[in-house]
Amino acid sequence: MHYETVFILTPVLSDAQMKEAVEKFSKVLTDNGATIVNTEEWGLRKLAYPIQKKSTGFYCLVEFDGDPTIIKKLETAYRRDERVIRFLTFRLDKYAAEYAAKRRSLKANKDNQPKEEVKEN
Repeated sequence: MHYETVFILTPVLSDAQMKEAVEKFSKVLTDNGATIVNTEEWGLRKLAYPIQKKSTGFYCLVEFDGDPTIIKKLETAYRRDERVIRFLTFRLDKYAAEYAAKRRSLKANKDNQPKEEVKEN
């Protein structure tokens, strides 16, 4: 099964602490037999509404393939980690999986294109 999970970390973390948290949750997945397809760190963003008196948070998306029993273990790890403000995990149907693959390939193509130089007058 193909899954996607998005979690929000507290904004008081340093960049290194945020990356360590992402690696921790990725390790929970790989230790339980999942294969990670894609990881995107969206960075610090404004929340739609305050959560635990915080108005911003570090967003991260992880796409993975695995057994449905992994979800319970992953969400238990989220609940035990006080750095996680919110999380959401869902199974992708075939259309959502196709869209995610298309989005990844577009992002890869965009990242591989050379940057245009800005000319000054």
